[in-house]
Amino acid sequence: MRAIIQRISHAHVTVADETVGAIAHGMVVLLGIGHGDTTEHIQLIGRKILELRIFDDESGKPNISLRDSGGAVLLISQFTLYADTSRGRRPGYSHAAHPDIAAPLVDQMAAFLREQGVQVETGRFGAEMSVSLVNEGPYTIILDSDTLTLPAGKHTP
Repeated sequence: MRAIIQRISHAHVTVADETVGAIAHGMVVLLGIGHGDTTEHIQLIGRKILELRIFDDESGKPNISLRDSGGAVLLISQFTLYADTSRGRRPGYSHAAHPDIAAPLVDQMAAFLREQGVQVETGRFGAEMSVSLVNEGPYTIILDSDTLTLPAGKHTP
């Protein structure tokens, strides 16, 4: 599972000129589901999303988590996070999970975050979406469950 997290001041997603999700202060989370991802990966990545201290405290230092900031999440399914660009000029997506597997896991991520008290808005799975956001900082973090599950000291840069 891969997630791109962007700290934002506001964001919205539209499908066919209809706004289907919008938030103020919080994060946009682009979520890619790969082969072999499970509900355990939802909990691993979901806890990181909740607990990363990327929001500024009163002295301007990033010491506050999403949970403590009262921020919301705009969750967007993003199979292209599993693009394979190793050959040719056209990316391949064979490492992304099939939509029948990915869609329920994206829904489970939204449910997990909501159960933790976070307002979650979403895009529309499989639709052509336009995502607009104002990235604060800019602050962008990449999470990969393969990296997060490695034993301590075995992470690669």
